[in-house]
Amino acid sequence: MTPPRHVPKIFTEAVEAVHYAGEIYEAGLSAVQDGLARLARGEETPLVHAPYPEIEIAATHHDLNVDARRSYGVLLEPGVYTTTLTRPDLFADYYTEQIGLLIARHKVSVTIRESASQIPLPFARESSLINLDEAGVRALQTQFALPDLWQTDDAIASSAKPHRDDDVNPLALFTAERVDYSLARLRHYTGTAESHFQRFVLLTNYQRYIDAFNDYALAELEADGDDIAFVGPGNVMHRAGGVVEGQAPASLPQMPAYHLKRPDGDGITMVNIGVGPSNAKTMTDHLAVLRPHCWMMLGHCAGLRRSQLLGDYVLAHGYVRADHVLDDDIPPWVPIPPIAEVQTALQEAIAEVTGLRGREMKRRVRTGTVYTTDNRNWELRFREVFGELNMSRAIAVDMESATIAANGFRFRVPYGTLLCVSDKPVHGELKLGGTANAFYRERVSQHLMVGIETMRLLREQGPDQLHSRKLRGFDEPAFR
Repeated sequence: MTPPRHVPKIFTEAVEAVHYAGEIYEAGLSAVQDGLARLARGEETPLVHAPYPEIEIAATHHDLNVDARRSYGVLLEPGVYTTTLTRPDLFADYYTEQIGLLIARHKVSVTIRESASQIPLPFARESSLINLDEAGVRALQTQFALPDLWQTDDAIASSAKPHRDDDVNPLALFTAERVDYSLARLRHYTGTAESHFQRFVLLTNYQRYIDAFNDYALAELEADGDDIAFVGPGNVMHRAGGVVEGQAPASLPQMPAYHLKRPDGDGITMVNIGVGPSNAKTMTDHLAVLRPHCWMMLGHCAGLRRSQLLGDYVLAHGYVRADHVLDDDIPPWVPIPPIAEVQTALQEAIAEVTGLRGREMKRRVRTGTVYTTDNRNWELRFREVFGELNMSRAIAVDMESATIAANGFRFRVPYGTLLCVSDKPVHGELKLGGTANAFYRERVSQHLMVGIETMRLLREQGPDQLHSRKLRGFDEPAFR
């Protein structure tokens, strides 16, 4: 049975518009569930009608009298703007904020309607299908919408070509289907539901940092746990007083995520992305649809300067992108600038956590360029990469930082990098078991606390300070 069609409605209040979008979306989900139930019972199933909701805003020259210096929430040219919407339950606050800014700034109304794009079956139902014969499986392909790769690319986000098509402009970086694609991947890779992700994200490639974050989060629950919760893989939720809900999975997912949740969503999520730029790209590709306020890399690196000591910090303010994993999405000639607000917060956090000041700070914390490679054994090609390392003035080598920064730039997500020197292979100090263990014991907790303190400072300063115009071009969708 197809749901009754929702007629287009015009709104001047963002909350009401998002509510109506939710009605359309929920009706689509119900249609999919009903169709599956009929199919499982062997009944005839008509073509399922399950459209995504769509928003449209039209603006004339008269409506554009808005300060163009704003980084988002502004229509820059007259015309018609649309985007499909998904999961209003998850994105209600985000949609309400973005739509509300446009209504308030341009004094225009918005139209919510059913779109031409259908909700794909895999994105409407998480559990696997059972008891379907061969005919039933074939029926899935003819009676339900399936994912369409034409609707899931990053053409808008990558800014590679003009957005305008038949005078219709995009409102958002991602279509609804692209968002749902990433939400499914996040569940798969991290082992946690998308509803648990917070807007400040720490990324690491070492389980020791995750262990330290777990200890910190559980201590926070005991100290002040009335309004916070801690969630790990399997959606196991820890609450104050030692209350634990759920059961941990038998084995960890590929990139496990842990969430120290606040009621406003501005807590901290930490993800162990593993080693390498491919993993870094994979995770940030999908995190981007959640529109976080900031993501930051906390990892280890090889120091390249004689003056560096094991345990010194490297605060990246530039990147050599020798990882190549994003070259097709954002060419290597595109500069990846440091985000001043993140850099300042990192420096303040380092001083607060370590107590370093003045000359001692400069001696133990180096600011400079990080060379990110896709070759874990780059040391075996030292003769070939010597010139690149030396000419770039790089002070450290790692495998993830430039990828994370470049994807942050591509997706307009503020980013930062704080690394810790774990070895100095150019100067004969290779990472060895005994020295490495001593180094890890001494530095992991402090390094993590710097990252957590940085996120606290950014949250208290206000997220709007982070979303600067340097992350946005001259032809941009209005949604942040």
